[in-house]
Amino acid sequence: MPAQVAWVLIDPGWKVVTSDGAEIGRVEERVGDENVDIFDGLAISNSMFRLKKMYVPSEQVGEIYEGVVHLKITEEQVAQLKQFNEPSPSEQIEPENAPNPFVRALRRAFFLDRD
Repeated sequence: MPAQVAWVLIDPGWKVVTSDGAEIGRVEERVGDENVDIFDGLAISNSMFRLKKMYVPSEQVGEIYEGVVHLKITEEQVAQLKQFNEPSPSEQIEPENAPNPFVRALRRAFFLDRD
């Protein structure tokens, strides 16, 4: 059996297998923040869900091997999962006195600002 891998290596298309051994679909996307190693969960899909993605919280994700994610829940429990909702895009809030982004880019280009 292949070695276990970390959640950050999960790619779309990997198989998803339940605790009772049923292959129930494929990973659509992983949800989390790699920069601070916070794994939130997975969006998975299969023909049974029609075109919807279902959300698997990280607490329900078990062992992860290259190409295969094993869940801690049964096929019956997967059918009870909620639909995945895309996270809101993150926004960067700048102070009111921050220069226009175009001006800021020009200042950086001419080495007038150093971040």
